[in-house]
Amino acid sequence: MAREHFDVDQDFIVHLNGECLDWAGMDAEALQGELKAQGEDWYGLVSERCPHLFAAAPVFISDQQLQQMQKVIAAAEQALGPSDKDAPLGVFYGYDFHLNTQGVHLIEINTNAGGAFLNALLIDSQRTAKLYGEAVGETDMEQAFIGMFRNEWRRVHGDIPLQTVAIVDEQPESQYLYAEFLLAQKLFKRAGISAFIADPAQLEAREDGLYREGRRIDLIYNRLTDFDLTRHVHLREVWERQQVVLTPGPAHHAKYADKRKLAWLTDAAALRGAGVADEVILTLQQGIPHTEIVRAEDAEHWWSIRKEWFFKPVSGYGSKGTYRGDKMTKRVFEEVMQADYIAQQLAVPGERKVCSGDESVSLKYDVRCYVYAGRLQMIAARLYQGQTTNFRTAGGGFALVRVIL
Repeated sequence: MAREHFDVDQDFIVHLNGECLDWAGMDAEALQGELKAQGEDWYGLVSERCPHLFAAAPVFISDQQLQQMQKVIAAAEQALGPSDKDAPLGVFYGYDFHLNTQGVHLIEINTNAGGAFLNALLIDSQRTAKLYGEAVGETDMEQAFIGMFRNEWRRVHGDIPLQTVAIVDEQPESQYLYAEFLLAQKLFKRAGISAFIADPAQLEAREDGLYREGRRIDLIYNRLTDFDLTRHVHLREVWERQQVVLTPGPAHHAKYADKRKLAWLTDAAALRGAGVADEVILTLQQGIPHTEIVRAEDAEHWWSIRKEWFFKPVSGYGSKGTYRGDKMTKRVFEEVMQADYIAQQLAVPGERKVCSGDESVSLKYDVRCYVYAGRLQMIAARLYQGQTTNFRTAGGGFALVRVIL
């Protein structure tokens, strides 16, 4: 099916992203000031560990592109159905898009999307900068984030105050985005909520709940990539007994972020069979590249058309194990055919030129929409080189998104 084309002049957006324009750049001094305001230790950690955390230039999108992304997100949420009445909704859903002259293309849904606290800091640092276009973010993102976590707790426990949060990941201090965990911890503490950063092994499951150093944990902000908690049985058990609020949790990932859901969301017959309205199906087909589940018996077929597809592991995360079909060797292809993979029609990312001195380089970008309860909280981009996003590219990293009306 043909992709929808926008009526606006996308050539202007391409021009803004394709040039190094002083009047449309970043206020680097303001960003550095905001980073340093987080404390000397935190600033030192970011400078040493994450030299390419923030991009050197913003990404421009049109208001029409913004509206179309919101339309695709709304359609996906409608198709996937309502959440349980008394269960957490899941914090920081990340809807990742590639934007190009053919439209907007939802390439992935994540239920533990990283970078929200860092991008909030980036946006706040640029609010007073006299730059072209409007950044997308809640007016008071700190209150929006705290309100979100409190709502997760309230949906299960009503008006009982949320007192203790654990920010959980494996070996958190070694994680690339550990600096973000520290930002989240500070935010909770400013709101009067005790917050720990912990490895799952530091949490003790007792008969009445989950504890760390004798303190009972009310809520886990889950950053684990063990999405169904098969490696962390003690966490799964207390979650199943409803002794801790876990957000996002296994049910959220299974419903939204299992990559096989992308195949379902682009299967018109399956959607109609589930009672999804025709206008919603049309939006999904226009906004999500066609996706199929890869089966080994179809290997000959996939090899013949591989150059038009992008291959992703069903249980993968962070771009690990993903391959553009036109870059695959025969050996890698055969390995993919024997594993659990989906294939998604190739939707090329947009490009942004980044300049340093007399040199310039064109980087790819994707756009991440942070969503809670169907509401768009914030938009950010990631600039990179290579097949997939990374934070190893000079001039790349998280980028401000500015919308041109």
